[in-house]
Amino acid sequence: MNTPATLSPARERWRLVVTGRVQGVGFRPFVAALAKRLALVGTVGNTPEGVVIQVEGDAARLDAFRSALAQEAPVAARVNDISVSPVTPTGAAGFRLTTGPNRGGAPALAPDRAPCPDCLAEIRDPTARRYRYPFTACTACGPRWSIATALPWDRAGTTLHDFPLCPACRAEFENPGDRRFHAEAMACPDCGPRLLLRAPDGTEQATGDAALEAAVAALRAGQILALKGAGGFQLLADATREEAIARLRARKQRPEKPLAVLLPDGDWLDCLAHVSDAERGLLDAPEAPIVLVDRQPGAPLADNIAPGLNRLGLMRAATPLHQLLLDALATPLVCTSGNRSGEPLCISGEEAVARLGGIADAILDHDRPIARPLDDSVFQIAAGQPQCLRVGRGALPLRIPLPQPGPVTLALGGHLKAAPALALNREVVVGAHVGDLDSDPALRRLDSEARALAGLCGVQTERITCDRHPDYASTTLAERPGVPVFPVQHHHAHAAACLAEHGVQDPVLALVWDGAGLGTDGTLWGGECLTVDADGGWKRLGHLRPFRLPGGEAAIREPRRALLGLLHAHFAGDTAALAASPARALFDDAEWPALLRALDRGVNAPWTSSVGRLFDAVAALTRLRTGAGFEGQAAMLVQQAAEAAPGTVDGPDLVLDNAMPWQADWGPLITALLAAKAAGATPGAIAARLHSALARFAVAAARTGERETVALTGGCFQNRGLLQQCVDALQTAGFRPLWPQHIPPNDGGLALGQAVIARRAAVPPNGD
Repeated sequence: MNTPATLSPARERWRLVVTGRVQGVGFRPFVAALAKRLALVGTVGNTPEGVVIQVEGDAARLDAFRSALAQEAPVAARVNDISVSPVTPTGAAGFRLTTGPNRGGAPALAPDRAPCPDCLAEIRDPTARRYRYPFTACTACGPRWSIATALPWDRAGTTLHDFPLCPACRAEFENPGDRRFHAEAMACPDCGPRLLLRAPDGTEQATGDAALEAAVAALRAGQILALKGAGGFQLLADATREEAIARLRARKQRPEKPLAVLLPDGDWLDCLAHVSDAERGLLDAPEAPIVLVDRQPGAPLADNIAPGLNRLGLMRAATPLHQLLLDALATPLVCTSGNRSGEPLCISGEEAVARLGGIADAILDHDRPIARPLDDSVFQIAAGQPQCLRVGRGALPLRIPLPQPGPVTLALGGHLKAAPALALNREVVVGAHVGDLDSDPALRRLDSEARALAGLCGVQTERITCDRHPDYASTTLAERPGVPVFPVQHHHAHAAACLAEHGVQDPVLALVWDGAGLGTDGTLWGGECLTVDADGGWKRLGHLRPFRLPGGEAAIREPRRALLGLLHAHFAGDTAALAASPARALFDDAEWPALLRALDRGVNAPWTSSVGRLFDAVAALTRLRTGAGFEGQAAMLVQQAAEAAPGTVDGPDLVLDNAMPWQADWGPLITALLAAKAAGATPGAIAARLHSALARFAVAAARTGERETVALTGGCFQNRGLLQQCVDALQTAGFRPLWPQHIPPNDGGLALGQAVIARRAAVPPNGD
């Protein structure tokens, strides 16, 4: 019981509000320990405002307390701001942790974190009461965003609310000296969730540690295991067994797209990959993302993990459950999303039985519900910095501050790599990756996630924004009674997302290079040079010279069609020149005349200015890839070939004309590439010429804009070689290049840009 303390004339009481990533990171226990150290009294609690502290004592100690909040905060915390206001001293004694009201607000919560060293030691210690317990967590690690059902962060607002703490856990929870002091996600075998092994038809086969042992046996036998991870089900298999991977690919309907690999401890990393210090740091970070690295020649992995590619996606254990499997097996495991190709992630046992029962040989489930599906985040090191390629577990919630307040705006993104975002008063909360919207379940998942994001933050949507393309599935979700819709042009959204991430408000030039996005003229843009002004206004300053795509959507899937369309424009439709070109051998006698007629007449052959399709054309020209594959595959092969080519490459350049908007003519480049092909140049030499020409084009384009800052964004800038060459060339020419790092440069970042643009608009535009 608190008793009144003697008031001193020098005694003061402050109310501090700490914002940033300050919930779910042990910040309240840190504050309580700091107050005790400085002999201060008061309270600390999580609230919709952030962490609110009432602290009382003499002025010197209060000043020291204020300084230490930022300087000594837990490693996982990120303090953005500390506001201080004086309040009337109460004379109360002691320092208490309080629970705030569940009223939503901006999510100040930390992302899910991989098990910390202390928890790993615990699950490996036969004398510890959490030995081999797969849900071990503390204030430094464990689930956060994946289990949060209400804000602010408190156990009652998580999916653990039905798991009351046992006396032993309660004692740890209430002990200020324990690392589980107010660890909301903590549990133990006596009071926490438990494992359940199911057969593919859902039949229960084992529970608890027996379920874990059975799962290990299944993987050791070369079987496929569906495992309920932090943010959803994953499909696991022995990464050294080619036949197991082949069965997984056939059942999952994923014939070639690379599969991520889960790394055991020991020297496996160096056996499998060449890694830089920066890549090693990303892999070992508590967020445990998938990191793209260069594969070691002869790495002891199945060849069909990433067929035809020399890069691997590696990751560390994201949960104690993953670590226990790795400890038992001591071998790398494929760890890929628990879904069929084109479907969203499964998050419940019932979903897993219905949708994964035909893929997995066993299902390792558990009874802790998942609040929101979270695929694993994907990162690489590009231009010397970490670059996010997919936002998911470990990176969410992601909050991007905005300079001005505005209406609550829900953004739905595009059609590929869809992910929602929600603009609140002065920030945008980026939602989880949903994926491509090629199925009704995926579209329903996007709708569910968008609504849940607004519900969790406790706000009513005032505006909705989407892409201008009327046929995108996400566009169909935008219509809601009484809520105005603000369509945003695709490439403008890419540019706005990059600028918002970097907090740039000055006029800039943006090079937006991607596969395709609907332009304001009805053609498919993708090689764009835009000017973006401080007030958000924008203009198309220039673009790549257009060419037609025979077959429309089919040409986006088949690089050979992009090559044919490019050469048809290059030779001005000359049938004899086309027949003598490298494109002719890629089509049979029935296809060839039909496609030429389509190009001549402009029937189902839309114009495009896409750099991504230029990469496809070069992939077909070099025979690196001619037919259908997964999205981005052809460009990845061109990048890989260029990276293997020795030395630097000179000319020819893309030539800018004097029109407005200008066009960059790729004709001289294609002439040179055709000549190189005829002379027997390697695919790598041809691919390297493309990269170097595009880097010089970036500088030439930047000089037309007369702006120092140049944003590089769009899916083409996932290509680390292209990004590095463009950054180097622009810096040498005196420009200041920016590129997305926390937000994907691909369509996964569109929603952020859409939200930023739409909340500034005065009225719904007729066209962006």
